[in-house]
Amino acid sequence: MSTNSERPVAVVTGASSGIGAATARQLAGQGFHVIVGARRLDPLEKLAAELDGTALALDVTDAASVAEFAAAVPAARVLVNNAGGAFGLETVENADEDHWRSMWETNVLGTLRVTKALLPALIASGDGHVVTVTSVAAYELYDNGAGYTSAKHAQSALHRTLRGELLGRPVRVTEIVPGMVRTEFSLVRFDGDASRADQVYAGLTPLVAEDVAEVIGFAVSRPPHVNLDLIELKPRAQASATRAHRD
Repeated sequence: MSTNSERPVAVVTGASSGIGAATARQLAGQGFHVIVGARRLDPLEKLAAELDGTALALDVTDAASVAEFAAAVPAARVLVNNAGGAFGLETVENADEDHWRSMWETNVLGTLRVTKALLPALIASGDGHVVTVTSVAAYELYDNGAGYTSAKHAQSALHRTLRGELLGRPVRVTEIVPGMVRTEFSLVRFDGDASRADQVYAGLTPLVAEDVAEVIGFAVSRPPHVNLDLIELKPRAQASATRAHRD
């Protein structure tokens, strides 16, 4: 695979829809050649064609897939770890271990695999940047959410540990912490139940994927000596993971 050598390369995972796709569009607009990765190739290839970017199959839960993906990336200045997700809303007492396993594999080990694989390229760029999209669930807890909140806490801890480990090397590290964002997130969590997913956002105006993408674009566009460590953004109507005003 070849890229336009005049454009720096940004890699975005989980880019077939939602925040990932919006971020790819944002970074392409800022002059990056964007390499987008996800399991769903059809929407990914359409996005890459729209942006004059590159689409590569990627399953972050599969070490072989990550290795093949990384081998096809010739250079990288920015990595946006966006692949993730939530499954179910069971209590600890009724925990579904398959749901837990999927959330930890995607959010935690997936972030680890991709970051580890692309760090050499990010360092070699001389101005690398790792952006990880976590959640307010990385800093708060709520009933019936232990599987997701524990995975997001661990993903955040991984990311923040990287900040110190990269001191002295030319790589910045930014954590993006969104609250309610209307994407496919809730639809996936509730196994395709659209009416249940709609209730999550009922009575308020949530963020949209483009809101998060603009913030990522801002962080990435700061001068090399400026590291925005953590950016939390929520709808005006949301104060925390469990407190929101609904009309």
